[in-house]
Amino acid sequence: RFTAGALLILLLPDVARACADVVASAHEALLAAYAEQLDELAAWCRQQQLPAAADQLQAWLPPREADKLTLFVLPSAVALPAANDAEPAEWQVRWRKLRDAQAATLFELAQRAVDNHQPSLACQLVTEAVRENPDHEAGRRLLGYVKFRDAWYTPFEIKQLGSGKRWHDKFGWLPAEHVERYEQGERHYLGRWISAEQEAHLRADLKRGWRIESTHYVVTTNHSLEEGVRLSQQLETLYAVWQQAFAGYGAGETELRRRFEGQPPRAAQKPHQVTYFRTRQEYNHHLRDVQPQIDITLGIYLDRQRTAYFFAGEEQDAGTLYHEATHQLFQESRPVAASAGRRDNFWIIEGIACYMEGLTDCSGYFTLGGDNAGRMPAARHRLLVDQFYVPLQELVQLGMQDLQRDERLPRIYSQSSGLADFLMHAHGGRYREPLVEYLVAVYAGKANAGTLAEVSGVDYSTLDRQYAQFMSQETPPVAVRDDERATTASP
Repeated sequence: RFTAGALLILLLPDVARACADVVASAHEALLAAYAEQLDELAAWCRQQQLPAAADQLQAWLPPREADKLTLFVLPSAVALPAANDAEPAEWQVRWRKLRDAQAATLFELAQRAVDNHQPSLACQLVTEAVRENPDHEAGRRLLGYVKFRDAWYTPFEIKQLGSGKRWHDKFGWLPAEHVERYEQGERHYLGRWISAEQEAHLRADLKRGWRIESTHYVVTTNHSLEEGVRLSQQLETLYAVWQQAFAGYGAGETELRRRFEGQPPRAAQKPHQVTYFRTRQEYNHHLRDVQPQIDITLGIYLDRQRTAYFFAGEEQDAGTLYHEATHQLFQESRPVAASAGRRDNFWIIEGIACYMEGLTDCSGYFTLGGDNAGRMPAARHRLLVDQFYVPLQELVQLGMQDLQRDERLPRIYSQSSGLADFLMHAHGGRYREPLVEYLVAVYAGKANAGTLAEVSGVDYSTLDRQYAQFMSQETPPVAVRDDERATTASP
């Protein structure tokens, strides 16, 4: 049985400094102990003829796999129980105690992760703590929430509520008095009420399109309000996952330390801009002058415009959205150099975006990585079947134009995605934080051909060998199409 004493032994500071995976090991043990406690409570529920409660308890913790990150997206706002709510059942009281204890220990683990220079893991653990205890004050504040009207909201959401708006899953933020009329098919445009059909006609010109605001994004579209709201929420989900996977890049270790010390998060950055066209033709026409090859893209992020562009239709898929929006997050979440990736190390800029294509919604949680996620099957095929591999010593020396002109580009994209997955998950995530450090250096324009070896503490020939072993241990490769796509690199 896992005990508090065993946890304290695992968390001794000297051990934490000596062993890079001490927090991950403690996390794994904590989850195993919690799963046992939930099973015991579920068994009690079945004895009490409460099968639905037992099922809920046993479904609470999703399965964990070593080659995947299992991440949670918190609700935008969680109201606290009202004073007049019915008394909770006994099983709920018991579970509440278990959850509160689990949250407290997860938060302590997160603090240890920061002390152990693992900021990305720390953010992941804080999010798990808040999932267990939605009213965990320190965790909520660390993640940027503020208590307002007996619930936790982001500052943006508080601003909307303070101006008399309400959130609607279909229409987004609306003045409270408009909700009923919107649900009946009316729309408010330039101070007057018109039909939804009339509004769609007027907003067909993108200059008069819908502008959907959310906590981290502004989506402009001439497609429809409903589709714009759906897209904005998909992007917010990506942001929530990205900030956990790469907190060392976005927030940074110093900022997370400030928050653990009780300091408020720094002022929010400007929202990320996204334009969503109604048709592929409008997308091509609007962007051809700045990207002559726009016809072969399914979406693009342009750093000079600081905007990601997409279009509606059957050609679109979630992978493209995640790829280009990931470029945007890395480009805009901290100061970056104009020359990032131009001279060398461009492979990781595309590789990490390809890796994010594999983000998977598992109904209640999300995963990143895995042997069948995104381009991993193609990466295995290139290595194990085609015997194609560009050694890291050569790959890190290639800049953006070098790769764009290389006839091997589609295969290099596959390899880059596989390497990103390897650096995120191999050896229990040993290289995850070094990878984030590498990304910081690349985007800051401070990386050179030796940076990845330096931050990982391993020479390139050893990483090449470990990558081959990592890929060989996964699912046998499957056939891939010869015309496997390579996203046009963002200029």
